Amino acid sequence: MKLIFSSNSSWSVYNFRGNLLKKLSTLGFDIVIIAPEGPYLAKLGDLGYTTIAIDIDNSSRSVLANLKLLRDYFLLYKKEKPDLVLHNAVKPNIYGALICRILKIPVINNISGIGAIFMSGGLSSALGKVLYRVSQKKVQTVFLQNPTDYKLFIDNKLISTQQGKIIPGSGVDIDRFKPVKIEREDSTIKFCFVGRLIGDKGIYEFIEAAKKAKRENLNTAFYILGELYLQHPTAVKQAILDQWVSEGIVEFLGKSDEVEKELSQFDCIVLPSYREGLSRVLLEASSMAVPAITSDVPGCIDVIEHGKNGFICKAKDSADLYTQMKRFISLSKEERNKMGAYGRLKIEKEFDEKIVIEHYLKAITQITSTITNQ
Repeated sequence: MKLIFSSNSSWSVYNFRGNLLKKLSTLGFDIVIIAPEGPYLAKLGDLGYTTIAIDIDNSSRSVLANLKLLRDYFLLYKKEKPDLVLHNAVKPNIYGALICRILKIPVINNISGIGAIFMSGGLSSALGKVLYRVSQKKVQTVFLQNPTDYKLFIDNKLISTQQGKIIPGSGVDIDRFKPVKIEREDSTIKFCFVGRLIGDKGIYEFIEAAKKAKRENLNTAFYILGELYLQHPTAVKQAILDQWVSEGIVEFLGKSDEVEKELSQFDCIVLPSYREGLSRVLLEASSMAVPAITSDVPGCIDVIEHGKNGFICKAKDSADLYTQMKRFISLSKEERNKMGAYGRLKIEKEFDEKIVIEHYLKAITQITSTITNQ
């Protein structure tokens, strides 16, 4: 039975969906991965999966570009004739699902975040809702990653309660992301922002808080682990990043395929995001018993409990972020360790990747059993 998995990022498929694809492969599915060209698509091919490149411009709102994407999905799905398609990310969820509706191919969509079209409001938001409403009409299962997004999709009649299911994000591999005990002689408190360098992730608030800590000569160091994402409308420009580094505000670490080796080096992960589906880095940090500071928005507060496995700050508020950072600095080592231990336990109980995989297997079984009985 042929199964297509399509996403807007081969990197995310490689790093976040590997165990799901491995499980499906062991069950006998012939897996085809469709994502933009890049080194990670090649790596997925090296793992034995059939891969096909597709041109997806995540930030483009061009009518012509989106019509081309529709055409590309149509030609690919018509040629490949899959028995089932799994989509992840906004454009595959919309345009891929529209083509599956035309070709009568069963679909499971994963809404990993509501995207900029909802956050911006106005005409683009209204159009986005129309596109979702039409494209999701015949989708068998729509996974959402937090109760707020689920309610938004139901209240706006974008999906039905029969379609919608809440899952704990993409989950986290608790065997890979496990606590690592590192003894450091240096008493400096190390904060690290982890994510794409875009305004919506709260990078500017992080920098402002770091500047205040430098001015007050607090025993702190600040790092950025992530990549520039220049196609995004709120992207940090290279010149700005270079200035932050040259002024000694932060150290830039770039992107890593072995995030678990990086996270263990820090005392606290910081993600002052404006909105998430369910933050992957907060899951990974908590799984490794590393406390976090994040904002009071959906997709973040579902992982971090204030005072338990980290602290919550007001969104878009660098002053409150700094207040929470100082609160963390004031904790004893034992209190920080207690926070980490609570976070690890929470992940084991609520966000183990195996839980997500079981949700997928249940939804897939319902679809495939229907196909078999036809």
